[in-house]
Parts: sequence; structure tokens; C-alpha cells
Amino acid sequence: MKTTVKSDIEIAQESTMKPIVEIAAAIGLEEDDLELFGKYKAKISTEALAKIKTKDSGKIILVTSINPTPAGEGKSTVTVGLGDAFNRIGKKAIIAIREPSLGPTMGIKGGAAGGGYAQVMPMEDINLHFTGDIHAITTANNALAALLDNHIQQGNELKIDQRRIVWKRALDLNDRALRKVIIGLGGPTQGVPREDSFDITVASEIMAVLCLATDLNDLKLRLSRMVVAYNDKKEPVIVGDLQVEGALTLLLKDAIKPNLVQTIEHTPALVHGGPFANIAHGCNSVIATNAAARLADYVITEAGFGADLGAEKFLHIKAKSAGIKPEAVVIVATIRALKMHGGVGKADLAKENIPSLTLGFANLKKHIETIKSFGLPVVVAVNKFITDTADEVKTLLEWCQREDVPVALTEVWEKGGEGGVKLAETLLSVIENEENNFQPLYDASDSLEQKVRTIVQKVYGGKDVELSSKAKKQLDDFEKFGWSNLAICMAKSQYSLSDDPTKLGRPNDFTVKVREFKPSIGAGFIVALTGDVMTMPGLPKKPAALKMDVDEKGNAIGLF
Repeated sequence: MKTTVKSDIEIAQESTMKPIVEIAAAIGLEEDDLELFGKYKAKISTEALAKIKTKDSGKIILVTSINPTPAGEGKSTVTVGLGDAFNRIGKKAIIAIREPSLGPTMGIKGGAAGGGYAQVMPMEDINLHFTGDIHAITTANNALAALLDNHIQQGNELKIDQRRIVWKRALDLNDRALRKVIIGLGGPTQGVPREDSFDITVASEIMAVLCLATDLNDLKLRLSRMVVAYNDKKEPVIVGDLQVEGALTLLLKDAIKPNLVQTIEHTPALVHGGPFANIAHGCNSVIATNAAARLADYVITEAGFGADLGAEKFLHIKAKSAGIKPEAVVIVATIRALKMHGGVGKADLAKENIPSLTLGFANLKKHIETIKSFGLPVVVAVNKFITDTADEVKTLLEWCQREDVPVALTEVWEKGGEGGVKLAETLLSVIENEENNFQPLYDASDSLEQKVRTIVQKVYGGKDVELSSKAKKQLDDFEKFGWSNLAICMAKSQYSLSDDPTKLGRPNDFTVKVREFKPSIGAGFIVALTGDVMTMPGLPKKPAALKMDVDEKGNAIGLF
């Protein structure tokens, strides 16, 4: 008899939530510390954040993965299940993850609230509008665009060269038709005609700024530094020149407060911020991570996509900016992704294939080497899928043992926190017994080109980096502007260690081509654009939205 597997939303809707004030009380927060969004969601108030700043910081554990398949490898699911597992074994833990974007939610990848019996709830709200943070960022982004165009219309006192405006409008949906647009058509009263384009909201620098800011004043300062255009002398024009950083901060004054929710097993979770990992830095907010560290003994957080993207950026950008030192790193690996890296096509990933699985180990090995190069202890979490065979699982576990890499079979999708207990216990042993010599792979004083080369060679395993003539000219300009001490944020494909998504496994002897650089001065990094990475993704032929609906009682249908 065939067993029917429940969908994530069915599991979530059958679960019972506790009032959020009870979840808050378990971590020492009172109702007055919260700004309630109904019964099951809340923001932590600015006053409460200030009050807990004096508390000692708990241990931070970072969850990353190998290069994923298009459907993702359950990194958020493992993060949620691991937090539940820590609490099951008597350790006070909080989960800190990103907010889902409507782009992937309604596109192909799905949501980012975990899955199965390792979910944060209310999952429908979290995966849709939640508390309105992303909408606030969209509004602030587009308010800045409107104020910039109005400045030009009203006389252009700053002598902005309208051909060199770099600030884009934003929308939190995948809409390829907005990648290139013409605005201001219709005569002198309709605005100055010019080319423009849209980013998806989570690629907006305002999202990165909000996620790296430490408080409201730091947010305003970072917003004021953002580059929006260049003047007729080719000098940067920043938000502070337009004198609108105060207005933008006003629009974001609530969005900067972290959101408190719960898992199916009632573990507290801070879900806040959501920068894309293959365009921006791919980590939840510094404010949420630091708050979680002061409210619990262990914080389980994640960084988007593989260790070559999210983890590298967590360690080079977020950790440095926030003064964070992770205790250990979990690398999530799945049998299906390893088989894909061993040459198996998407249609055959559910079939047993030990030879291809073994070939795919090369991808996992590179990510392990990368994390160890930062001086951090590492544990492999084998996220089990129902299509995995016993022989495949045994082959992977035995390989990890031969490589002397701590490993744990993880079954949190099916079993919730119980399925992550082995992983939690393995992590505690590693944190207690292994050395932690965390240090970045490059210095702030290195040139921007050298920083890119270091990432390409030490993180991706590539041979070298090749800059376009445009990129070389930009680096010369950036040095004159005093930006050479900033971090690098690589924008590349998540599917490969290289900048070519078709090169799976562990490619070698490749050169990464940087076509251009994008200054994100407010965020504190320079984005290096490689390959054909888009800041406004498109929808697939059959988007997930086709399966979504709502019943007569207002309950979501088809949301994973």
C-alpha cells in the first residue's frame, strides 16, 4: 500500500502553536518587550534590544551546504530541526534565519521556513507578507528612486549625470520584463526620460544595509553612504547628498526590529532580513543574530546556498561587521545533490547510483576544506530524503569516517528535533574538543582585485580571476574614491564552485570572469558580478504559484 506523504503546509496546519508571549517568556522576554502582530507573531522592541545588550553572548553555530540542486537541499530545514534538537537535549537554543522572498516562493525554489516536521510557524504568514519588512524595504528603495528622479526634474543641483544613475527600483517578485525599462516618457511634466531597471527587493542594497546595521543610528549612517549615481565629473553621489537618509530610516524604523516566531516544537525563532546569497551576502540580520545570542546559550543560524557563497560571505562580511565568531559550521549534504555532482541528471536523482554518488564526494570535500581553511571546526549533516537507499547512506557515512570528518545522519524533515539529536550531540562534542582558530582568508588592506582572487583560489578552487575592461576601470575609480578597504561580495551561480552553472562536482583549472563591480558602500562591500547572475530573476515555465490557492475560510492551499 502506497504511503501518502503530507505536504509541508498540511503538517504546519495540523500543528498547534503556543501564544507568542509564552515563547517569549521562555527566553526571558516579557509581553511589554514585544510588539504583537496577532497571537503568534511579534517584533522585539527597541527598548528590549537595548536591555539585553549587556548579557553574555551564547555560542553561534553556522549552517551551510554543498552546492545545491535547483530545489535546495534543506539547509533551513536542518537549521530548524537542529534548534529543536538542542532544546530536546536540554540546551537553551534559538534559531535565527532569513525571511523568505516572494520571488523564489512563487517561482521554483519554494519557501524558507523549513519543511516537514522542522518548520517555523505560522509558515503561511512567514512565506507571504509576514510582518511587512520586505514591503517596507521595497517602499524605501522606491522612495529613494522617486526622490532621485525628482531632484533631476527640479533643476539637478547636484549635477547628476542621468546616464550614470546606478540606483534601481525594486519589486519582491521575479519579473524579467522589468530588467530594462524606459521611464519619464510623455513630455516635460512626466519626468526626465531615461533608462532604468528593477532589482528584486532582496537584492536591494537597502536589504543588505538593514541586515548589517547594529541599530537605528547605524542604519541611518549606512543609508546615507549608499551610492545612487555619479555627477558630471564622474564623482559618486550618495544618499547623504540628497539629504533623504532620515526619510528612508523613518520608513524602516519598524522593519529593523527582529521578528519572533516559533517552530512546530515551540523553539523560539528570530526570522529577520533576507538578502539573496548569490547577489548579496545571504545572511539574516546582525540585530537578530546578536539578540538571539544574548537570549540563549546556542544560536543556530544559516547562510544561503553553499559554503562557497553564503558561508564565505558570513565569515568575511557579517562576522567581521558584527564581531561574531562562530563556534562550528555544519555543512548540509544530500545524496541527491552529491549524485548530481557525480553526473546524474535531474530526472534520475531518485534512483540508486553508488558510482555517481562517490564521484560527487569531491564537491563535499572542497566545501569541508574551505571551512577548515577559515580555522573552524566542521560537521557534515546528511539530510536524509525518502528516496535515499540504505547503501547510499552507508557509502556517504563511511566516506566521512575515512576522511576523519564528524558526520551525523539527520532526519529532521521526518522526525523533527528527534531526527537531529545525533547532529546536536556531535556538534557539542566538536565544539568542546576541537580547536577554533577562526580568521578571514584576506585582510582589509588587500586590494579589491586580490580579495577577489583569494576567494576564487581558496574558496572556489579556481586558477585565477579575469577582469573585463569595465571592471578594471571601476577598480581604478574605486581606489580613488577610498573604497579599496571594503569587503568583496561575489555574485555568482549557486550551482557550481565556478561561475559556470554547468560545471558541477569539483571543477579545476578554471578562471572566474568578473564583468563589472557594483559599489554597496552603505553595506560595506563591493559586489563582483560574474557569469549571467541576474539581480532580477525570472519565473520558470511552471511557477509554484500555479499550485497556490486559498479556501473559503482563508486557509492557504498549495504553499509547498
